[in-house]
Amino acid sequence: MVTVLRDTLEKRGALGQIKARIRAEVFNALDDQSEPRPPLSHENLLINELIREYLEYNKYKYASSVLTAESGQPEVPLDRQFLAKELNIVEDANGKSVPLLYGIISHFLHGGKEESTQKTLPKVSLLHYPKQNLGKPSVERNQK
Repeated sequence: MVTVLRDTLEKRGALGQIKARIRAEVFNALDDQSEPRPPLSHENLLINELIREYLEYNKYKYASSVLTAESGQPEVPLDRQFLAKELNIVEDANGKSVPLLYGIISHFLHGGKEESTQKTLPKVSLLHYPKQNLGKPSVERNQK
């Protein structure tokens, strides 16, 4: 019966979520709040936010919660437009449906062959993004 239950939970994807939730709770319980964290630099704030956007987009919500807790990242995500402006990223309409990190990676994987200026990442074609992520509307991701 235990095997059948485990198989059922795995097929539903619930077992992975349960394990991730347990890890997050264990981390929170073990996290030493008395030891002060080093100040969060502007660069680390932006990097963490890119990673958080990627994690949440791919529904790695427990990994995202651990990142937020461990890094000292603000609970409320930075506004995407603010983040794009800070990183000098110019997005086309298609690029707004996926995390900014995809556009950055795509730019460097393709050697900056798309139109760009010295300080601006290009408007990257949707063809460069992973196919499994194209169906999620940007509205759902940006409701926070």
